[in-house]
Amino acid sequence: MPDIVLSSAVRDNLLSLKKTAAFQETTQNRLATGLKVNSALDNPNSYFTAQSLNDRAGDLSNLLDNMGQAVQTLRAADDGITSITKLVESAKAIANQALQTSSEYERRQFAIQYNAILEQIEDMAKDSGYKGKNLLAGAGNELEVIFNEDSTSNLTVDPVDFTDTTLDSGLNLDDLATGTSGTSSFDMFGGTITLDMTTAMQASSNLTDLPGWVNGDQITLTDSSGTTTLTVGTDITTLQDYVDALNNLNGVHASFDESTDDITITSGLDNPLYISKNTASGAGSAAATDGSATGGTTSTASVTALSATNTLITSGGFQAGDTITITDGNGFEPASLEIDEETTVDDLVKLINNVKGLDATFSGGSVSLIGEVSFNITSDNTDFNRMTLASASSTVALSAVSSEFKTDTDIERTLQAINASLDELRNSARSLGTALSTVQIRTDFTQNIINTLEVGAGDLTIADMNEEGANMLALQTRQQLSSTALSLANQAEQSVLSLFG
Repeated sequence: MPDIVLSSAVRDNLLSLKKTAAFQETTQNRLATGLKVNSALDNPNSYFTAQSLNDRAGDLSNLLDNMGQAVQTLRAADDGITSITKLVESAKAIANQALQTSSEYERRQFAIQYNAILEQIEDMAKDSGYKGKNLLAGAGNELEVIFNEDSTSNLTVDPVDFTDTTLDSGLNLDDLATGTSGTSSFDMFGGTITLDMTTAMQASSNLTDLPGWVNGDQITLTDSSGTTTLTVGTDITTLQDYVDALNNLNGVHASFDESTDDITITSGLDNPLYISKNTASGAGSAAATDGSATGGTTSTASVTALSATNTLITSGGFQAGDTITITDGNGFEPASLEIDEETTVDDLVKLINNVKGLDATFSGGSVSLIGEVSFNITSDNTDFNRMTLASASSTVALSAVSSEFKTDTDIERTLQAINASLDELRNSARSLGTALSTVQIRTDFTQNIINTLEVGAGDLTIADMNEEGANMLALQTRQQLSSTALSLANQAEQSVLSLFG
């Protein structure tokens, strides 16, 4: 079949339509994708330049995510330091409260509270991590933040270790020794003996007025610790001297009743007290009474363990009007009791049990003590707790190992350590704050750089939708015009057919 020959006019119009269609396809693609450069074929220079810009923006976006996580890690550590600072300030408040009291027991309780705060500090430091990274947990938790795609710009944040408050490189706060309890005990015995002097006597009467008594006679008083000797005419002259001498014995008190001529001796010793009179060498002897025994005749002041209901004055260590005082190792006085005729052993035990940190039990005439701190029980009566004639001390002493808050010096030393730890916390907070600020600034900078890169890439590849819309409208108009021109060109050829009509 022979080729069809088109006229020049038709051929030009067809070519124009093809070009218009190609332009429309390109414009439609730009409108559909929003890009004027979709591949290297569209514009190699713009395409590869934009791709390079977008690649860098993508790399920085990945780093931006890491920076965001680094910010959270720093914030977690900063939150931890803020809370730890509050706890250290609470520890400081506890130390200051301890300084306001002299009670050794209360100071021990404050020391226990202080140690509990340190434990909470360590726990809080351990809980201040984020995604496995804890800037308050020491070595191995270094945080490295990379700011650019080739890792030449970075920041390393060194950790601190607050998980152990005792570390010198950290808070340097040691747990306080809270001490250990101690024990003690004291016995309470009582017994009374009456020495009938038989003859009408006054306290001022001479002992030699008694039948069978002469100067040089010796009164011996014996208990488990030894013997005390009183010589008539030398140590004692009057009946009152005798009573006074008895009163000067440890754990014994005596009184003379002129109406009955009796000397009443009350003993608080833990063993019987034996009283005997030996005549002076060569002196005559006469029939004797209890108080004037001759030839070794002995009177015995037997004692028994007091019961809880017995009054204290039935023991030689107590008299009405005495004051029992309890003091701790700091000299603080938590309790005292003034004894009267009705005060019982149970009253004294209750007094002791009302003292915080001191417990007492009574059984078989013995008071057993357990104290969380050291205590002394004393009396203004020197016979208190004198269990033998040779007793060296009347104080009931309970010794316990003291806490490290016992003295003002102890507490002030702790306060100095707390102040130093607060300085350490503030330094660490400033360091973390600087790092956090740096990372946040670099984050903002990176976001701006990414935006700049993406805008630059877009300038090379993104289509102007207004322009492309106008192009599409113009191309559609051109297509219509080309179609009309082609139709007119065809009509010129069709007019030839009319000749064959």
